[in-house]
Amino acid sequence: MSAKNNETGAVIVEHHDDVALVRLNRPHSRNALDPDIKAGLEAAIPALMNDSAVRCLVITGSENAFCAGGDLNNMNDREAPSVRARMYRSYAWSQRILTGEKPVVAAVNGAAAGAGFSLALLCDIAIVADNAYFRAAFPGLGAVPDLGLALTLPRSIGSARAKDILLTNRRIEPAEAVSIGIAKRMVPAAALLADAMQLASELAAGPATSFGLTKMLLNNAYGPINDFFATEAMAQAVAFGSKEFAEGVSAFHAKRKADFRNNR
Repeated sequence: MSAKNNETGAVIVEHHDDVALVRLNRPHSRNALDPDIKAGLEAAIPALMNDSAVRCLVITGSENAFCAGGDLNNMNDREAPSVRARMYRSYAWSQRILTGEKPVVAAVNGAAAGAGFSLALLCDIAIVADNAYFRAAFPGLGAVPDLGLALTLPRSIGSARAKDILLTNRRIEPAEAVSIGIAKRMVPAAALLADAMQLASELAAGPATSFGLTKMLLNNAYGPINDFFATEAMAQAVAFGSKEFAEGVSAFHAKRKADFRNNR
């Protein structure tokens, strides 16, 4: 049984029995995290985590992208207090994906770049389409990884591989993503959503208390998560105030390679 909510909103939520499908719905911007999508996630994710009728979540993107990352058009205020405030507003929903008791599956249907890469790894299990890819994107802008990527990526694939991906900014194709542990499996694009929903249905039938406690233990195995996010917000505030970030954003809009050597 299926029911839809907010069919024309920036975030669409569908209920399929006890599985909630959350779809980012800004295909014209490749589902970048603009203020409308962030507001939609801030409303949807905590509500779904608190809804006893929902036992598992699936997050995906509309059309040909999962999520292209942050919306640079809404990052003009780069003063440290404003940057940190924006980060903490995003933590209201993003930390619930990571630390909430319910399993969350990412159905990565296209580009997962920058904060979109982060979003995929906040989820417990990622399934990737054969035409999708991952890219850190942050170093191309002179920013630091945010929404927990410097936490979740090394936990998934190890520190050395995480450094390679986060420092070189290279593109990770779906087959490699599976082989190194970013994603559980790769499936044909046309089969992605059905595959993710089937996995979610299986998880929804599992022991909710056990799953919630398991997530809690895993999340606290390496130290307090809140301490990490406080440090991340501080680091991003410093990076956004740098000449390098200004050059990175300017280069992005001009569609040229950033010159970081002469802008520090």
